[in-house]
Amino acid sequence: MTMFNTKHSFKKATLTAKLALGALALGSAAAASAAYPERPITMVVSYPPGGTVDLVARLMAPELEKELGQTVIVDNKGGAGGMLGGAYVSRAKPDGYTILMDASNHAQNPALREKMTFDTLKDFSPVSLLIKVPNVLVVNPSSSIKTVADVKAEDKASEHTLYYASSGPGSAQHLAGELFNVLAGTKLIHVPYKGGGPAMIDVMGNQVPMMFASLGSSWTHIKSGKLRAIAVGGTERTKLLPEVPTIAEEGLAGYASYEWNAIFAPAGTPQDILDRLSAAFAKVLQDPAVQQRLADLGADTIGSSPDELRSFVQEEITKWKGVATKAKISLD
Repeated sequence: MTMFNTKHSFKKATLTAKLALGALALGSAAAASAAYPERPITMVVSYPPGGTVDLVARLMAPELEKELGQTVIVDNKGGAGGMLGGAYVSRAKPDGYTILMDASNHAQNPALREKMTFDTLKDFSPVSLLIKVPNVLVVNPSSSIKTVADVKAEDKASEHTLYYASSGPGSAQHLAGELFNVLAGTKLIHVPYKGGGPAMIDVMGNQVPMMFASLGSSWTHIKSGKLRAIAVGGTERTKLLPEVPTIAEEGLAGYASYEWNAIFAPAGTPQDILDRLSAAFAKVLQDPAVQQRLADLGADTIGSSPDELRSFVQEEITKWKGVATKAKISLD
């Protein structure tokens, strides 16, 4: 009888100790989250320096430092269409000190690849959708193509030998063209380049008839008259080109093609840290100077909640998987 009570007391004491340690651990974690951030934050950019994603990151980093009270280090880890940077952050400690700024490829890669080093939905905690930059259909100013209807007519008249340039296979510009083919019933032929710059140079030189270019990278050439904008890929007209209709307005209902930037953290990052980061980015995006500089890149500022970004990414993956299936595109 005595032995039974001793064992029972020992088990009870052990359980009490475990519960106390658990409570202490939870308390420590809560205290750590409440104090976040206590040291510098690394914002990994999944593309090389000089591109739009990098420009946005370096624009926002100093403003984010003011909001969070800590240094924000921009670390470029470009390669494999954004997957190198994504893989790095997916393996990082989920404590809010390593975050990812990625672009449209974050949702397009899983639509185009069966083999990936991470799971886009399971290995990341969404933080905030920052901006959207619509693609714009551009041609050489001397081109006879002036409308979406002209593109369709030229495609038919040329017996489906009308070409369009992009920054590479699986890029946002490539998929913008394939979405056009799906909705318009055209068979525009994709010409991939090693980067958007060389592709745009050849459109300006009339070596390739057209391109579904990012407004951010094409705007200066449109403004200078080196390119003519035919239609905008966004759901609404852009303030930079108010006289240019959307592709949907031109008869392709449902057409929407953006390049976007968003922030993600490793899966398992505490919700209060995600909310803190999301609120900080939203605050930065409300700054008039930041908004103006982003508007100069053709960007619409968003600043979403984590849940809104999660839904957006799921919708994007579904959308581009459908396009990839119909166009028979795979990067594996």
